[in-house]
Amino acid sequence: SRAFALPKAFAVGVVLVACCPGGTASNIVSYLARADVPLSVMMTTVSTAGAVLMTPLLTKVFAGTLVPVNAGAMLWSTAQIVLLPVLVGAFANTTFPRTTAKISKVTPVYAVLMVAVVCASVVSRNVETIVSAGAGLFASLVGLHAGGFLLGYLISRRTGGSERVARTTSIEVGMQNSALGCVLATLHFADPMTAAPAAISACIHSVLGSTLAGLWRATDAKKG
Repeated sequence: SRAFALPKAFAVGVVLVACCPGGTASNIVSYLARADVPLSVMMTTVSTAGAVLMTPLLTKVFAGTLVPVNAGAMLWSTAQIVLLPVLVGAFANTTFPRTTAKISKVTPVYAVLMVAVVCASVVSRNVETIVSAGAGLFASLVGLHAGGFLLGYLISRRTGGSERVARTTSIEVGMQNSALGCVLATLHFADPMTAAPAAISACIHSVLGSTLAGLWRATDAKKG
């Protein structure tokens, strides 16, 4: 963020995105990339549970020098956003399995639409500012996600991980829960521009992840 001289609000937003856990879209990309899907789901689950504590803490550490960060309030919001739906879903699936099975056919589409609405709402309110910061904001987010993909893959391979495990780690590190970042930025930071990086991040990491998955599949096809 400092390298691209981003406005303070955008810098905080980029930090917040980096502190968010892996997003559920990473599971789909892992499937497309022929990575280890069960491992992807487990990593997403663990990072999401850990985010209740780590996202507020890391945001406080890295963004607290730029703006005031109420880590306690953010922790409570993260717990509500992350844990409450899981608990409600587990209860519904246990208590009303047939009804839940019917509803689950449409809930993924609903979830995607809600994320799109949240991101579109954030971007539409900050169009002029985003355009003015354009190249710097875009480059910082591309660098964040591309660095995550690259480091996740290389570190996994260097530490003895298989190709499938390395792909999975790369995807999990490179893709963040941008919707969580949007909501937390909206709730806990006065400047509405703070949510813009998370909204744009959702598009960037999806495009990069899907492109990477396509390249890996093409590589596998060549190998036969």
